[in-house]
Amino acid sequence: MQNEHLPTEELKKFGIINEDLSFSKKLNANDIQKFLQGYTIVADNDKNRATFQLVENNTKLKVIFLERDKSLSEILEKSKERIQYSETKVQYDVNENKHSAQLSFSKQAFVFDKDTNTVKELDFIKNAVELTKLVVGRKSPNEISQYQLELEKLKSFLYDKMDQYPEIAKAIAGDLNIVDKEISSISSISNTDWQVENDHRREVRFDVNDSDRYEDANRKREEEQEEELHRPRGRGR
Repeated sequence: MQNEHLPTEELKKFGIINEDLSFSKKLNANDIQKFLQGYTIVADNDKNRATFQLVENNTKLKVIFLERDKSLSEILEKSKERIQYSETKVQYDVNENKHSAQLSFSKQAFVFDKDTNTVKELDFIKNAVELTKLVVGRKSPNEISQYQLELEKLKSFLYDKMDQYPEIAKAIAGDLNIVDKEISSISSISNTDWQVENDHRREVRFDVNDSDRYEDANRKREEEQEEELHRPRGRGR
C-alpha cells in the first residue's frame, strides 16, 4: 500500500484532505486508517450520496455519485415512528465505467434505537442477518410484513438485473441467495405468528358461536328444577 502517491488534488477537490494535506476534521483517526486500507467513505447530503474509495494501490480515487429515492432528513424523522426503507442508485460515475454505474444500486433500512437515540442504517445485502434480527426483535407484525414485502421487491429487482447483465449473473446470484435466505427466515416467523393468531381467533369464535348452546342448556336445567319442585312426592316410610 502506498500513501506517498495519493491523488491529493482529487482528495482536496472533494474536501477529504485540506490544502496542507491534512485529512478533514470530519474524519477520525479510525476512519482515515480504514480509508487508506481500501474502505469506502460515504457522504450524504439530503437525497444525494457520494462514495469515495482509493484504488490501484492508493494512486486513484474512485468516486460514485448516487441519488436516494427519499430525503435523508425525512427518513431520519420518520424512523422514530417505524422502520424506514430507501434505495440509492447511481446518478453518474466520474470514472465512466458504464456497467458499474448501471449496476450500482443498494437498498437500506433505517432503524431507530431508543436506547442511544440514534438511527442505524443497514444494507439489505451487507447487513442482512443483523437487519432481520432487528426487525424481528421489534415484535411488530406490521413491520415484519413490510420488511418481507421489501425483501420480495429487492428479489424481483435482482432477477431483472440477472437477465439484463448475464455477464455478472453469478455475482447477482450471490445477492439473491442472501435475500432468499432472509425471506425464508422471515416467512417462517410470519407463518408461526399467523397460525397462533388464527388459533386465537378460532378460540374466540368458538365461545361466541356456542353461547346459545350454553343458554339452552341452562334454560333446560332451570325447567327441570322447576318441574322437580312441583312434582308430587310419595310419603316416606
